[in-house]
Order: sequence, then C-alpha cells, then structure tokens
Amino acid sequence: MCCDFRGKKWQSVIAEDRRLYLKNAYRVLLTRARQGMVIFVPPGNEEDPTRPPGFYDATFTYLQRMGIPSLQ
Repeated sequence: MCCDFRGKKWQSVIAEDRRLYLKNAYRVLLTRARQGMVIFVPPGNEEDPTRPPGFYDATFTYLQRMGIPSLQ
C-alpha cells in the first residue's frame, strides 16, 4: 500500500491512480539521480509514530544487503 505524509502522520492512499502517481514520482526521482545520490533513511524511533523502527531499520538493512554502502 502506498502512503503519503500529511501534517504529523502517514496517510494511506486508497485511490489507485494516486498510488500509481506516487509510485512513479519516486521512480523518477531515483532514476534521475544515478550519479552521486544519497539515500537518507532515518533511524527508527518508537516515540515518533512516523518512524516505526521495524520499517525504517528493516529498510536500512535491506539497502545495505543490496550493496549500497553506508556513510556512517
């Protein structure tokens, strides 16, 4: 499911055309910056409902397993 951030929390996007638009927007951003791109994944934080550790930490681990080096 695709999500959109509004105000202080994530919102589920139900409309299929809007979900496809958001998915394509992220694809375009990633394909335009092939040289010198930095992907920032914030650390998970249990106190912040917009940064659940299970999601962000798992995303960071996935990107590392794909071969993306960490700048830490």
